[in-house]
Amino acid sequence: MEQFSEFAQNNLLWFMLLGAIIFMLIYPLINGVKSLDPLQSVQKMNAGKSLVLDIREEHEYQRGHIINSQHIPLAKLPEKIKELEKYKDQSIIVACQTGNRSTHACKTLTKAGFTDVYNLRGGMLAWSNDNLPINKG
Repeated sequence: MEQFSEFAQNNLLWFMLLGAIIFMLIYPLINGVKSLDPLQSVQKMNAGKSLVLDIREEHEYQRGHIINSQHIPLAKLPEKIKELEKYKDQSIIVACQTGNRSTHACKTLTKAGFTDVYNLRGGMLAWSNDNLPINKG
Protein backbone atom coordinates (compact mmCIF):
# COMPACT_ATOMS: atom_id res chain seq x y z
CA MET A 1 0.00 0.00 0.00
CA GLU A 2 2.88 2.34 0.76
CA GLN A 3 4.27 1.81 -2.75
CA PHE A 4 0.92 2.70 -4.30
CA SER A 5 0.73 5.89 -2.25
CA GLU A 6 4.21 6.89 -3.37
CA PHE A 7 3.38 6.00 -6.97
CA ALA A 8 0.20 8.09 -6.82
CA GLN A 9 2.06 11.08 -5.40
CA ASN A 10 4.72 10.86 -8.08
CA ASN A 11 2.08 10.63 -10.81
CA LEU A 12 -0.56 12.98 -9.42
CA LEU A 13 -1.22 14.65 -12.77
CA TRP A 14 -1.95 11.29 -14.42
CA PHE A 15 -4.31 10.29 -11.60
CA MET A 16 -6.17 13.58 -11.90
CA LEU A 17 -6.47 13.07 -15.66
CA LEU A 18 -7.74 9.53 -15.12
CA GLY A 19 -10.31 10.83 -12.63
CA ALA A 20 -11.50 13.47 -15.11
CA ILE A 21 -11.89 10.87 -17.86
CA ILE A 22 -13.83 8.54 -15.59
CA PHE A 23 -16.10 11.43 -14.56
CA MET A 24 -16.74 12.36 -18.21
CA LEU A 25 -17.68 8.77 -18.98
CA ILE A 26 -19.98 8.37 -15.99
CA TYR A 27 -21.63 11.83 -15.96
CA PRO A 28 -24.05 11.16 -18.86
CA LEU A 29 -25.29 8.08 -17.03
CA ILE A 30 -26.02 9.90 -13.76
CA ASN A 31 -27.32 13.28 -14.97
CA GLY A 32 -30.78 11.91 -15.74
CA VAL A 33 -30.80 12.94 -19.40
CA LYS A 34 -31.48 10.34 -22.09
CA SER A 35 -29.21 10.59 -25.10
CA LEU A 36 -28.98 9.25 -28.62
CA ASP A 37 -25.98 9.11 -30.91
CA PRO A 38 -26.47 10.58 -34.40
CA LEU A 39 -27.46 7.29 -36.04
CA GLN A 40 -29.96 6.49 -33.28
CA SER A 41 -31.34 10.01 -33.74
CA VAL A 42 -31.88 9.40 -37.45
CA GLN A 43 -33.69 6.16 -36.63
CA LYS A 44 -35.89 8.00 -34.12
CA MET A 45 -36.60 10.73 -36.69
CA ASN A 46 -37.49 8.18 -39.37
CA ALA A 47 -39.68 6.13 -37.02
CA GLY A 48 -42.33 8.76 -36.56
CA LYS A 49 -43.19 12.03 -34.93
CA SER A 50 -40.13 13.79 -33.63
CA LEU A 51 -38.73 17.28 -33.47
CA VAL A 52 -35.07 18.23 -33.68
CA LEU A 53 -34.53 21.32 -31.55
CA ASP A 54 -31.28 23.18 -32.24
CA ILE A 55 -30.38 25.36 -29.25
CA ARG A 56 -27.14 26.85 -30.61
CA GLU A 57 -26.57 30.55 -31.23
CA GLU A 58 -27.76 32.06 -34.53
CA HIS A 59 -24.30 32.19 -36.13
CA GLU A 60 -23.70 28.51 -35.29
CA TYR A 61 -27.08 27.53 -36.69
CA GLN A 62 -26.43 29.42 -39.93
CA ARG A 63 -23.15 27.56 -40.48
CA GLY A 64 -25.13 24.33 -40.73
CA HIS A 65 -28.02 22.57 -39.03
CA ILE A 66 -30.03 19.38 -39.23
CA ILE A 67 -32.65 19.56 -41.96
CA ASN A 68 -36.11 20.57 -40.65
CA SER A 69 -34.76 21.40 -37.20
CA GLN A 70 -36.39 24.13 -35.16
CA HIS A 71 -34.04 26.80 -33.83
CA ILE A 72 -34.41 28.30 -30.38
CA PRO A 73 -31.16 29.49 -28.74
CA LEU A 74 -30.62 28.07 -25.25
CA ALA A 75 -30.80 31.52 -23.62
CA LYS A 76 -34.28 32.07 -25.10
CA LEU A 77 -35.63 28.57 -24.37
CA PRO A 78 -37.38 29.39 -21.06
CA GLU A 79 -39.31 32.28 -22.62
CA LYS A 80 -40.15 30.37 -25.84
CA ILE A 81 -41.01 27.01 -24.30
CA LYS A 82 -44.72 27.68 -24.94
CA GLU A 83 -43.98 27.48 -28.68
CA LEU A 84 -43.02 23.84 -28.15
CA GLU A 85 -46.23 22.81 -26.34
CA LYS A 86 -47.63 21.33 -29.56
CA TYR A 87 -44.72 18.84 -29.55
CA LYS A 88 -45.38 17.42 -26.06
CA ASP A 89 -46.66 14.16 -27.52
CA GLN A 90 -43.59 13.77 -29.75
CA SER A 91 -39.97 12.87 -29.24
CA ILE A 92 -37.70 15.89 -29.02
CA ILE A 93 -34.04 15.52 -29.93
CA VAL A 94 -32.03 18.48 -28.67
CA ALA A 95 -28.85 19.46 -30.51
CA CYS A 96 -26.01 21.85 -29.80
CA GLN A 97 -22.40 21.90 -31.00
CA THR A 98 -20.94 19.22 -28.70
CA GLY A 99 -23.82 17.86 -26.61
CA ASN A 100 -23.06 19.91 -23.51
CA ARG A 101 -25.50 22.83 -23.76
CA SER A 102 -28.22 20.52 -25.02
CA THR A 103 -28.03 18.58 -21.74
CA HIS A 104 -29.16 21.75 -19.95
CA ALA A 105 -31.93 22.28 -22.49
CA CYS A 106 -33.13 18.69 -21.99
CA LYS A 107 -33.39 19.31 -18.25
CA THR A 108 -35.36 22.52 -18.89
CA LEU A 109 -37.79 20.68 -21.18
CA THR A 110 -38.20 17.80 -18.74
CA LYS A 111 -38.99 20.22 -15.90
CA ALA A 112 -41.62 21.81 -18.18
CA GLY A 113 -43.39 18.47 -18.57
CA PHE A 114 -41.92 17.11 -21.79
CA THR A 115 -41.40 13.38 -21.32
CA ASP A 116 -39.71 12.05 -24.46
CA VAL A 117 -36.61 14.26 -24.62
CA TYR A 118 -33.19 13.17 -25.88
CA ASN A 119 -29.79 14.81 -26.03
CA LEU A 120 -27.94 14.42 -29.35
CA ARG A 121 -24.77 12.82 -27.97
CA GLY A 122 -21.74 14.59 -29.41
CA GLY A 123 -23.90 17.32 -30.92
CA MET A 124 -23.40 18.68 -34.40
CA LEU A 125 -19.74 17.68 -34.31
CA ALA A 126 -20.72 14.02 -34.05
CA TRP A 127 -23.46 14.53 -36.65
CA SER A 128 -20.91 15.98 -39.09
CA ASN A 129 -18.33 13.31 -38.29
CA ASP A 130 -20.92 10.67 -39.24
CA ASN A 131 -21.36 12.46 -42.59
CA LEU A 132 -25.06 13.04 -42.03
CA PRO A 133 -26.83 15.75 -44.06
CA ILE A 134 -26.60 19.37 -42.98
CA ASN A 135 -28.60 22.31 -44.26
CA LYS A 136 -26.45 25.44 -44.59
CA GLY A 137 -27.78 28.96 -44.49
